[in-house]
Amino acid sequence: QVQLVESGGGLVQAGGSLRLSCAASRRTLSNFHMGWFRQAPGKEREFVAAISRVGSADHADSVKGRFTISRDNAKNTVYLQMSSLKPEDTAVYYCAADQSLFFTTAPSRYDYWGQGTQVVVSS
Repeated sequence: QVQLVESGGGLVQAGGSLRLSCAASRRTLSNFHMGWFRQAPGKEREFVAAISRVGSADHADSVKGRFTISRDNAKNTVYLQMSSLKPEDTAVYYCAADQSLFFTTAPSRYDYWGQGTQVVVSS
């Protein structure tokens, strides 16, 4: 089992930037595909970005060009750099780990989840 802890959320004005971090313990993150997902009030949890074990990345269309996922296996940490933030980016952001063979962006396929970190973007 892997324990994931997100940090870096907060309140930011539209157009601003934040960097979310996801630190893992108990297991080595290099063994997992990693993803960031978000859930706004009254909405379904949605895919934001994911990165495979070997570093291939995918981003949702809504964040392409603004968000970037990265991983530092030496630090056992995954990051989500967010820039040009919009009010519609307001949500709880979750880090997740997938131990399966194939890389996927489907949240149902992810095995372990962090507790989430709140991001609020004011207009």
